[in-house]
Amino acid sequence: MGSEADAAGEDDQRDTDDLVQPFRIESVSVRGRLARLGPVVDEILTRHDYPEDVATLLGETLVLATLLSAALKFEGVFNLQTRGDGPVSLMVADVTSDGSLRAYAQFDEDRLAALRAGPGHPVPRLLGAGYLAFTVDQGPDTERYQGIVELTGGTIADCAHHYFRQSEQLDAAINIVAGRTGDTGRWRAAGLMIQRLPEEGGTAEPQEIDSDEEGWRRALILMASARADELLDPDLSPRSLLFRLFHEEGVRAYRTRPLAARCRCSAGKVETTLAAMPRDEVEDLKEGGAVIVTCQFCNATYRYDDAALDRLYGES
Repeated sequence: MGSEADAAGEDDQRDTDDLVQPFRIESVSVRGRLARLGPVVDEILTRHDYPEDVATLLGETLVLATLLSAALKFEGVFNLQTRGDGPVSLMVADVTSDGSLRAYAQFDEDRLAALRAGPGHPVPRLLGAGYLAFTVDQGPDTERYQGIVELTGGTIADCAHHYFRQSEQLDAAINIVAGRTGDTGRWRAAGLMIQRLPEEGGTAEPQEIDSDEEGWRRALILMASARADELLDPDLSPRSLLFRLFHEEGVRAYRTRPLAARCRCSAGKVETTLAAMPRDEVEDLKEGGAVIVTCQFCNATYRYDDAALDRLYGES
């Protein structure tokens, strides 16, 4: 049996938001991640005037990207995106190996307004037919790893489960939620992911296999029992939540990984892109006498008037 001290690990429990909490269920070969997003997801979603249902879906997508990236060992960027023929044509969320998060969505306001009052699950209603893809980019000297799966199911979590079922190497499950909470109406998001570890050496006896299957099913049931209000509750520490869910199985938490809302755009990157284009093509991009570049992720705006363009092209 585990204890709350096991679930508490070595870290203190004052930090309850904007982190990933790794853990292991000790009675079976199951490891997991708990992601808790507070100010980070609120900052990312409120940078844009997203409709409520779009923001909710993007928040869930950001949690999914966080959980999947935390299950991998990489140095670089983990990118998750959906593309569909519905009113929300694109969602992008990425997580760097140092815990920087960003996300944005593209949608058709007219189509969205026409469908908003109708029934249906968010994926078929908002995204339509399309695909979910993730990419691990570790730089120009390494080969990109990519996974892709059709948008199948009613929720983003359903789409992830469909990918898991298609992968012979990944036996995993996810429970995610996003929404406004409390009197402030600020956004929060959270998710649990558990993954069954392969048997070492592949020499397990039949009774051990049966026991492992039973333990895995029990872990799935316990994970699914986590309520949305528990996952989002800022007053319930991640370790206390894990103990509440898995204490009968024995659960051990490990060192948390902090997360932050940080975009990777910069004036330098914008200027490098513009300088690589012919001056006359850049001139065609002017609006009100200046070239204005707005980052889709963070809404930062970079403005280049004639004097700035002269300096950029070395003509001043």
